[in-house]
Amino acid sequence: MFFRKWISVFATTTVGVRFKVREEVPIDWDKPYVICPNHTSILDITALNYACPRPFSFMGKIELLKNPVTRIFFKTVDIAVNRNSKISAFKAFKRADTLVKEGKSVVIFPEGKIDDEYPPCLHKFKSGSFRIALENQVQILPVVIHDAWRILWDDGMKFGSIPGTIHISILKPIDTKNIGPQEHEILQQKVYTDMQYHWSTFNLHKNVKNTNTK
Repeated sequence: MFFRKWISVFATTTVGVRFKVREEVPIDWDKPYVICPNHTSILDITALNYACPRPFSFMGKIELLKNPVTRIFFKTVDIAVNRNSKISAFKAFKRADTLVKEGKSVVIFPEGKIDDEYPPCLHKFKSGSFRIALENQVQILPVVIHDAWRILWDDGMKFGSIPGTIHISILKPIDTKNIGPQEHEILQQKVYTDMQYHWSTFNLHKNVKNTNTK
């Protein structure tokens, strides 16, 4: 985990990317969480490595196995999933469920993928991460990564990249102990509403600031 974090931060620092993290409330990082971030850039992975001081495994597309650096971690601590295969998705979520049962944190992007829409918005969530949290009675930790798409959208092939600061909001953990497994949609909607508020508020302030400086 330290090796991965060191590589991530070193690589982004050398190209002028910085991170600023804000916790809505103090986070007890000794607890396991199902961490749910939004997803607009391949820099999201690096942002999470920077923001989370404790080890975690994250679920990502199987194409990351083709990258010689990310392959190291996907063959050991992370979970690769083929989005076009129901069997692959089932195995990936079973693996994530096993890790949570072992008291480990997992990162699952609830949107499922980086959407083609630009500028990006927060898209409808899938239920997998919320079902895992409810079944194991662990807290959901919502994370909003604000600026990664401005610096490098998706994989950078269309708009390239620029130096800048990625702001990360770690929201208040959401308890699952008083929510039944059949009520995953309630939990899913609450997380979406909380993340959407922080996403839209930050972007509104950012756009106003940019307009005032012109």
